[in-house]
Amino acid sequence: MFRQIALLSLLSAALAFAQKPIPKDLGLKGDRFPPITTDQLTPEQKTMLEDTLEYQSSLAGPTNIMLRSPVVGDLQYKTYTELRTHSPVPRKLQEFAVMMVAREWTVQFQWYVHSRAAIQAGLPKEVADAVMAGNHPSGMKPDEEATYNFCDELLKSKHVTDATYKAAVAQLGEHGVVDLIGVMGYFHTVAMMLNVDRYPLPAGVPVQLQPIP
Repeated sequence: MFRQIALLSLLSAALAFAQKPIPKDLGLKGDRFPPITTDQLTPEQKTMLEDTLEYQSSLAGPTNIMLRSPVVGDLQYKTYTELRTHSPVPRKLQEFAVMMVAREWTVQFQWYVHSRAAIQAGLPKEVADAVMAGNHPSGMKPDEEATYNFCDELLKSKHVTDATYKAAVAQLGEHGVVDLIGVMGYFHTVAMMLNVDRYPLPAGVPVQLQPIP
């Protein structure tokens, strides 16, 4: 028993040591939600930031907004981390779905981050450019086509046809389809937060998304 307790103590100490410290300058941005500083953090907010920094180095985007409800924000980040790291949906297709949500809501920062991530993960730039313009991309691979059709129908009609559903399952499996919906749902929340906040683009980055009639 003593040996087990000792091992657990060592493991806890190792995890604590491995945990990234909260930086003095959080680098948070916001408009309607003023950036929170390190000396303003509550214990719940510190927990959220510590958990967030386990999986990502940047605190850009919705972090400053989510800190207003840190317990919910922590759960949201953990959900997205699970989807990002353990989903059968390839990163390219996850980012493709996020792009389409950003286009639907005209969220400039979300588009800026995730369109670049999608292209880096293998999505053709021509496909991203077509989505940016509000057009159906041409020349997509079968997995891209199935993902686009599924997201496009769900975003526009709030339903999907049998044919679209079957094509998505054929490419991603049922697990993947559920995770794809989960990614879209998470980024709907992020999109609403960023638009309500009027979250800024980085300095020098031009606006890319124009309103679609």
